Amino acid sequence: MSHAGAVTIDQVHLISADVLEATVRAIFAAAGCGQEEAGLIARELVGANLAGHDSHGVVRVPLYVDWMREGWVRAGQQAEVVTDGGGFVVLDGRQGFGQTIAAQAVALGIERAAANGTCIVALRNSGHVGRVGAYAETALAAGLISIHFVNVAKSPLVAPFGAVERRFSTAPFAVGIPLPERPVVLDFATSLVAEGKVQVASYGGRPLPPDALIGPEGVPSGDPRLLYGDYGPTDLRHPGGGVGAIRAFGEHKGSGLALMCELLAGAFTGGGCAGPIDGPRKGISNGMLSIYLSPAHFGTQAEFERIARDYLDWVLGARPVDPAAPVLAPGDPEAANREERLAKGIPLPVNTWGAIVRTAEGLGVTA
Repeated sequence: MSHAGAVTIDQVHLISADVLEATVRAIFAAAGCGQEEAGLIARELVGANLAGHDSHGVVRVPLYVDWMREGWVRAGQQAEVVTDGGGFVVLDGRQGFGQTIAAQAVALGIERAAANGTCIVALRNSGHVGRVGAYAETALAAGLISIHFVNVAKSPLVAPFGAVERRFSTAPFAVGIPLPERPVVLDFATSLVAEGKVQVASYGGRPLPPDALIGPEGVPSGDPRLLYGDYGPTDLRHPGGGVGAIRAFGEHKGSGLALMCELLAGAFTGGGCAGPIDGPRKGISNGMLSIYLSPAHFGTQAEFERIARDYLDWVLGARPVDPAAPVLAPGDPEAANREERLAKGIPLPVNTWGAIVRTAEGLGVTA
């Protein structure tokens, strides 16, 4: 299924970022998004692939379109201000596309922090916000520190440490630290793997670690069907269709951080935690509590940058186990992936591309 801008190697399509972004943009425009929003969604999804976070990339396209068709995510929305305290704001996303709503929330937080030194933004009821690290990168570009706690309301997929039943969402956490020429971005799900990585594996992408999931009898597994149930090669993957759960990373530590993400991004924002649930899950409703800090306003920017950069350089200078694999800072793998994939193309498993093609054809779009 090769075409201009793509090549197929070992059951993986290598597709140029420009071609992929144009295809995704056309899909969302045909589905009912305005051109600007369609372009934003496409840019953010492809950006996740470029960073190597395929779990938050274009593998999401078929589900997004399905959610839009079912009314579980809405095009053309603006975040609604619920409470405005100047240095803190509560926003309701009205189930708009997360790439749109979260961008609005981040822009507001950056504007207020740049003016006043700090801002806390509590966002609820947003569609899937995608790769949270992208918002930390936006804050970095404005010279701001940012901290983000995220959850998914009514989406229990992850078992707490020592359990086999689902209680947490994948509950991402991200931090961005602006340092001269060496910004640092930490971004991860508190589950052992993100749900999107299970999805990528189910379409023929990188296999899961053999202990990523856990079955009802307490047996670890790497089989995506444990999470989704049975599926065909290009079928939509519906989390919760199977009998198993994703495991929390880091045993009790990851489980504890997941709980904090649920309490801060879900309960504190008013958008709701992963459970208890009283009906079927409908799309994704993200909550995100974001803290923005301006080093320039604290009067310690020069010391902060000097001390932090000296320490980071010392950490990265530690003697590695493998001389060919030096110690990396958070954000380094994403930067390397971005450079390589811009040059060589974005790898997509054939079934991922097949699912996108099927979605496109259903909307009258030529992929």
